[in-house]
Amino acid sequence: MARTGTQMLLLVVALTAAISGASASSIPEEVPYNPLEHDSLHAKHFDAGEHNAQFDHEAFLGPDESKKFDNLTPEESRRRLGLIVDRIDEDKDGFVTLAELKNWIAYTQRRYIEEDVGRLWKQHNPDNNKTISWDSYMQTVYGFMDDLSPDEKEQEENGVSYKSLLKRDRYRWSVADQDLDDNLTREEFTAFLHPEDHPTMKGVVLLETITDLDKDHDGKISVDEYIGDMYRSTDEEEEEPEWVANEREAFSVHRDLDKDGYLNEEEVKQWIAPHDFDHSEAEAKHLLFEADADHDDKLTKEEVLDKYDVFVGSQATDFGEALARHDEF
Repeated sequence: MARTGTQMLLLVVALTAAISGASASSIPEEVPYNPLEHDSLHAKHFDAGEHNAQFDHEAFLGPDESKKFDNLTPEESRRRLGLIVDRIDEDKDGFVTLAELKNWIAYTQRRYIEEDVGRLWKQHNPDNNKTISWDSYMQTVYGFMDDLSPDEKEQEENGVSYKSLLKRDRYRWSVADQDLDDNLTREEFTAFLHPEDHPTMKGVVLLETITDLDKDHDGKISVDEYIGDMYRSTDEEEEEPEWVANEREAFSVHRDLDKDGYLNEEEVKQWIAPHDFDHSEAEAKHLLFEADADHDDKLTKEEVLDKYDVFVGSQATDFGEALARHDEF
């Protein structure tokens, strides 16, 4: 199963958002190690050979906007999609090219990040100061831990504990803090919330990926740890599905470059962040492939609307406010 795609969820931020609403009795689900391949519900773009259309809807519209299509009829969904297609067609020649679709997906990604950061910046900085201090952030997000016992802080659920979440956030904060004053500007706060989209944070994403997968803490990823992220059998006697066998082969042939049976740091890096790989372009190519009925490498509005469920599904409410908010939309 090849791992491709752009993640409008961009849901490394799910770590912060989940903790912000956490109670002392519930630890959030483990954050996906590669948010660029998951939708907002942590479901993979391709899983067990099955295609997750929600991933494409969020890539095309953004996680927040895609939710607005949850209750529309197919007719209304198509009508509103037609308005979007007109805006994607930058040169107004009646076709959506790969470049135009790529630009649109990159735009929705930027818009989601900006709106998400704005929401959390206001939440953690109601006075709109120039920076947010670590002490203030920690107290807001982790203050409840003062009332927990040491055992409660270290108790794991879904593979994580409150103590490990605090440690992860603390390190991520320190890397995002470029001027080393333990306060984050809005730009630094953006890097903290969305490290997968910030060039100075690539090492953090790599470290968190390895930490999430490396269950025995030996600094490398075994094939069972690799498979365990995708498939966990509930019955020891249950035979693994064929796609799992294919993944084991992919691990050996394509991931484990030095053939030592493990993924080291460099091999994980090549896997999750291949050199010169453009996630917006990859998703644009995928959508173009799905909808390009005449195989001319561009889309008419009719082709997009015929495959409306690939782009938006038939489930949304009001996209008009987005059209009003963004002239470039």
